[in-house]
Amino acid sequence: MTAGDESDPVREAGEAAATLRERYDELTRIEERIADLGRDRIETAADAYRRAHRVLDQYEEDAVGTGDFGSYVQFRGEFGEAVDADDGALAADAFAAADEAVDKRRLSESDFAAAREALEPAGEYVDLLAARDEALDEYRAARKAAREARKALDARLDELREVADMADADLDADVDRLREPIEAYNDAVREAFEEFYKAASARELFAFLDRADGTPFVDADVPPTDLREYVAEYDAGEEPLPTLLEYADYSNSKLEHYVDDPGALRTAVAVHRTYIERLDAEPLTLDWPPAGGDELAYEIDELIPLVSRVAGDETVATLRSIRELARDEEYERLRRAAAVRDALDGSELDLLERGVIHDRVREAERTLSVAEDVLAETKRE
Repeated sequence: MTAGDESDPVREAGEAAATLRERYDELTRIEERIADLGRDRIETAADAYRRAHRVLDQYEEDAVGTGDFGSYVQFRGEFGEAVDADDGALAADAFAAADEAVDKRRLSESDFAAAREALEPAGEYVDLLAARDEALDEYRAARKAAREARKALDARLDELREVADMADADLDADVDRLREPIEAYNDAVREAFEEFYKAASARELFAFLDRADGTPFVDADVPPTDLREYVAEYDAGEEPLPTLLEYADYSNSKLEHYVDDPGALRTAVAVHRTYIERLDAEPLTLDWPPAGGDELAYEIDELIPLVSRVAGDETVATLRSIRELARDEEYERLRRAAAVRDALDGSELDLLERGVIHDRVREAERTLSVAEDVLAETKRE
C-alpha cells in the first residue's frame, strides 16, 4: 500500500502540533507584553530610537571636535527633535540621557558613543517589535506545517485502517500452493502463445482472438477492421503475422514476388505494426493475487478450450489443477493471505504479524485528535 515507512506521519503530526503550540504561545506572550505596554507607545519609542541613531550616524564625522559648526548646530537640532519625548513616554529617561550626552559645545567620539549607550534601553522596544514579527512568521510556518502534517496523518490513518481490516488474514498460510502453479501456468502459456503467434497463419490467429474476445473473462485485443479484412481477403493472410511484418519492410520490387498487391499489404499491415507487435498471451494469463474461488473457476472454464488450441496438455493440466484448488475449502484462506501480502509493504505486514496494527490505529487516531484540537485552539482571527 505504501512505499515504506521511512517517514512516520503519526510522529510528524504530533511533533508539528507541539511546535505549533510553542510558536503560538510565544507569539501570544510577546503580543500580551506589547498590549500591556501599549502598541503605539512602543512604536513611538522604536521610531525615536531609529531616528536618533540615524542622526548620530549622519553627523558624527562632521560634528566632532572643531569640525563644521553648521553641521554641529544642525546635528543638535535634529537630535534634540529625535529624542524629544514626554515624561511618561517609554524610555523617556534613555532619550533624556542621550540628549544630555551630546549637550556640549564641543563633541568628541566618546560623546557619540555615550549617546548610543544611553539609547540602549529604547532599543529593547525595537527588538520587541522585531521579535513579534519573527514570532508571527514562525507561527504561520508552524501552522502551515501542522496543517500539512494533519493532512498526511489523515491519509495515513485511512491506510492503517485498511491494514487493520486485513488482520483476519492467516499470514502463516502457505501461499506458494497458489503462487507456484499460477506462475508455472502463466510462464507456459506465454511461451506457447509466442510459438502460436510465430507459426499460425494470420487468419488462424485472428479467429482465435475473435473467439477469445467472446468470453467475458478474456480481454482479447481484436484486430483493426482494415487489417482483419486484408487478412481475410488476400492470400497473404495464410502467412503468420511476423512474416507479414517482414514483407512490409521489403521494397516494392521484392515484395511483388511474395504478394499479389504490395500496396494493399503496406496499407493494411505497416500502419498497424504497433498492434501486431504488442499481441501477447496476457489475456490468457491468471492474475496475482487470484480472484475469488467461484470467479477463478469460471474464468478457467472459459480459458481451457482457448488454451487447448495454443498450448500442450501439460499446460492445460496445470490450469485444471488450479481450478481444482479454487474449489478447495482451503482456497479462500490462501487467497486472502496472498491478497494481503500483495497489497502491503514490509512495514505494514510487520504491524500485522506482530499484532500491533490496532494499537497503531488508536495511536494515529489520538494524534489526529490532538492535532485538530491544537489547530483549532491556535487559530487567529
